[in-house]
Amino acid sequence: MQEHEFVSAVKESLSLPDNQSAERAVRATLTVLGQRLAGGEAKDLASQLPGGLKDVLPAEGGGERFGVDTFYERIAEQEGDGVAVAQARQHARAIAKGLETALTDGEWQNFTSQLPQDFQDFLGTEPVQKH
Repeated sequence: MQEHEFVSAVKESLSLPDNQSAERAVRATLTVLGQRLAGGEAKDLASQLPGGLKDVLPAEGGGERFGVDTFYERIAEQEGDGVAVAQARQHARAIAKGLETALTDGEWQNFTSQLPQDFQDFLGTEPVQKH
């Protein structure tokens, strides 16, 4: 999958107005995800991302401990442009689906295993919770 295909898929799934909005959402989500992942997991994840998206994740994850609500809040801040937390949540969940498709099963399992239970909402593996 190419970077433009990934961004276009996010744009279409979220009905965003343009590719710039979709790219901003993707980059914001990956940036905050990189802050959450520990050790070399961010680098491993980046190795399977297309094009310039690889550069968004740090070589060494920060391993910060924060919950899914803070995750969505940080994404909204990163996206800027008046994006509400509820919108950032929708964006992040769509991007998680894109990552699930883009990554090998092994890498998907490795990176998701680092996330605490409340991140199941982000991963879309539990019924949608109201935020």
